[in-house]
Amino acid sequence: MSSHATGDGGIPPRDVEQLGLKRVMTLGGAYGLRNYTVRDLRDQKGRRVLTETLPFSPEEAMRLGYAAMKAGFDAIMCQWAPRFIEAAAEAGIPVQGHAGLVPRRSTWTGGLRAVGKTLDEALWVYRQIKTLESAGAYAVEVEVIPEALLAEISTRTSLLTSSIGAGSGGDIQFLFAEDILGNNPPPYPRHSNQYRELYKLRQAMQAERVAAFGEFIADVRGGAFPAPQHVVKAPDGLIEQFVKSADAG
Repeated sequence: MSSHATGDGGIPPRDVEQLGLKRVMTLGGAYGLRNYTVRDLRDQKGRRVLTETLPFSPEEAMRLGYAAMKAGFDAIMCQWAPRFIEAAAEAGIPVQGHAGLVPRRSTWTGGLRAVGKTLDEALWVYRQIKTLESAGAYAVEVEVIPEALLAEISTRTSLLTSSIGAGSGGDIQFLFAEDILGNNPPPYPRHSNQYRELYKLRQAMQAERVAAFGEFIADVRGGAFPAPQHVVKAPDGLIEQFVKSADAG
């Protein structure tokens, strides 16, 4: 996926070409390098399954959209109504929409559950995606719908379809970095996969922190700290001279 870092990072032009990177200018006027531009991503539709890890969507489509673009991002995710996507797209900001299960709007779909398992719901998801397409989005995150349904929808839209919990029927396979790294303990969403268990490392580190502070407190209370090697010794005669001088006024 596209990098959001700005600047060429000191990479010589010849190496940039060998690495297959492309130079771009961000909305903020900074030069950057990309492995995929939005154009490249769209050109991959139907030809190659990509991978994606993204942060959560901006809270305000236009204001944070511009802020994100100025910071060097290539596109934004917007979970707002199509009119926000249309406004951002018209302003030249590539926008990815969200369809199927949208967790922050899950009260409308009966909670955090799979969507699109009935004909009415399947058609509703499809219409959502076509509406986003008409609004000017370039991609759509499709969450927790049947795999076969997404495969059929992907052939009926020009949008890049990013699958999270919707199987391999999309153009992009999306999984949060939080899940990939195992930053949180169980229970996990059914569609996620943990390749590491970093939460265990954090738990172990916290236990080490607590133990270290406990040992420090015990050493202070028991007189083991500070030890002779931790203090500065006064030269011979200094303290006697100090006392004499201080008491003399």
